[in-house]
Amino acid sequence: MSQHLGTAIVAAILGYAIGHWFGNYLASGYSFVANSGQNSIADALALTFGVVGWLLGIGALNYPLAKLIGRDGAKEETVDNWTKYFRYSLDHKVVGLQYVVGVLLFMFTGGLLAMAIRTELLNPTTHVFSADTYIKIVSEHGTVMMMMATSIIVGPLGNYLVPLMIGARRMAFPRIEALSFWIFVAGYMVIFSALPYGGFPTGWTGYAPLQTQAGPGMISYLLGFAVIGIGMMAAGFNIAVSIINYRAPGMTWSRLPIFVWSILATAALLTLATPVLFAGGLFGVLDKTVQTAFYVTEHGGSSYLWQNLFWFFGHPEVYIMALPGFGIVGEILPVFTRKPLFAYKVAAAGMIGVALLSFFVWQHHLFQSGINPDMRPLFMLTTELISIPTGFIFLVGMGTLYKAKIRFEVPMLFAMALFFNFLIGGVTGVFLSDVPVNVTVHGGFFVLSHFHYTIMGGLLFAFMAGLYYWLPKMTGRMMNSRIGKWHFWTMFIFFNLTFFPMFIIGLLGQPRRVYTYAPRLQGLNDFSSISAFLLGVSFLIFFANLMWSMWISPVKAPANPWDSLGLEWQTANPVPSYNFERIPVIMTDPYRYSEADAPAFADMGDGAGRSSSTTAGSSQA
Repeated sequence: MSQHLGTAIVAAILGYAIGHWFGNYLASGYSFVANSGQNSIADALALTFGVVGWLLGIGALNYPLAKLIGRDGAKEETVDNWTKYFRYSLDHKVVGLQYVVGVLLFMFTGGLLAMAIRTELLNPTTHVFSADTYIKIVSEHGTVMMMMATSIIVGPLGNYLVPLMIGARRMAFPRIEALSFWIFVAGYMVIFSALPYGGFPTGWTGYAPLQTQAGPGMISYLLGFAVIGIGMMAAGFNIAVSIINYRAPGMTWSRLPIFVWSILATAALLTLATPVLFAGGLFGVLDKTVQTAFYVTEHGGSSYLWQNLFWFFGHPEVYIMALPGFGIVGEILPVFTRKPLFAYKVAAAGMIGVALLSFFVWQHHLFQSGINPDMRPLFMLTTELISIPTGFIFLVGMGTLYKAKIRFEVPMLFAMALFFNFLIGGVTGVFLSDVPVNVTVHGGFFVLSHFHYTIMGGLLFAFMAGLYYWLPKMTGRMMNSRIGKWHFWTMFIFFNLTFFPMFIIGLLGQPRRVYTYAPRLQGLNDFSSISAFLLGVSFLIFFANLMWSMWISPVKAPANPWDSLGLEWQTANPVPSYNFERIPVIMTDPYRYSEADAPAFADMGDGAGRSSSTTAGSSQA
């Protein structure tokens, strides 16, 4: 039977119905279910069976189930038309493009929720939503955006580009790669299912005791985190193994593209931090269903346990989002300045340093939550220390730009904007690391603005830079430059006009997650809301550019439109399913732009150049 998105949807619906029936059957004899008036067991099993049905329907479990019963692994269908993007594909390029569409759809839905939030904040006394509805919209927006942002670069660009950039024909585990995408989609459907369940009132952090007191929508939140956590672990493990073992001959660690370094550091964080999120979400589901008490204080549990588990993942998550953005910018700057990447090894060391230190800062989120006062100086220090390797990466960018003759193409504009935005986010982050400032502004719009400058101002601008830079390779079509510049300037201007006033609003005392505020702050809120609506328009310009450039008036992309030395641009266009007819041999460093007589970066098998005597391990077929 042919398996595709349609069969996955049908199987997910059937799985949901079976799970709900089974949950009702199991829980019918338990008094706590009858007394509560809410069968959380049925809700949790319905969502779990729905996810399993989704994976069965798309064909993700065919191979392992066949092996389990002693048969040869079932081969996935090979389809070479547009329907392959709606199937379980083992081609990393198809998976990358599936991720592109997925993250853009989720970003759009999260953006609509943001517009609802800013609409409510236009007036402190006339309300569009009730207080309860407002906090649930805020919670859903934050959760959707954070989970989307975790995958926004690693999913689309990491999966598509890493094999091409390291000279590999595929990822180490193609089935795990495909599984990570379809689990990612299932996890988002679980999180969105919170809305028909009545939402959850905890904010995106899900703190107890609000978590334990919340309705059935909380099950969707907790189970969604657990499901997405499985996908993150799978993706991180697969990417790390691929980079370590599948590099082309001659690609030593000192010749690894900086984007691949950033993805490797991110993969390590995904592999090590995400199991904690998975366990934390699972504990919460057990509390809500079978009456365990991991987070229920009155029964011997601790609400601080969730906070520690959540933020032990949550702060490395910030760098899961930020590091790939730095890697994108590190790839783009040398191309459009025609200069080598300044202090390449410092940039790589900075990424490793950020990844390591990110595991030692999580308790700065607990400065107001009852952390032992003796621990505050330690976590204040580690939080301030992480700005050092981050500063290394920032200075590498500045050194590359110094005295450069810059080509202001659309990818370069977005890359340069990252430095401006991230500088503001980083400087305000140093202030927030200090306990007195943190206690003063905690829970207010100052923190919200810092966070958006760091993540949206850094990550999202880097993602847009990466899309404009690599979509010609991924699709064979150029994005319209004029529309792209309209997109950039509207996004850059209105992003700053939206979020910079929030620093002022926060310092003047406006709290987050509250649907009313002091009337004296209405002017600043209105300015921020109107700017947010115009920021939303900038994304509509991007989607219009995407439609125009891909389907309405497509322009075929040259083989190497940016004159890049990167290995991904040396392959055929469109990229064949096997990537390289012959595994390339890496000859030199990847960023020798200013040297007219520099040897070719790689010998692609046409007789040009000579292979290096130093090789990296390659166990490819």
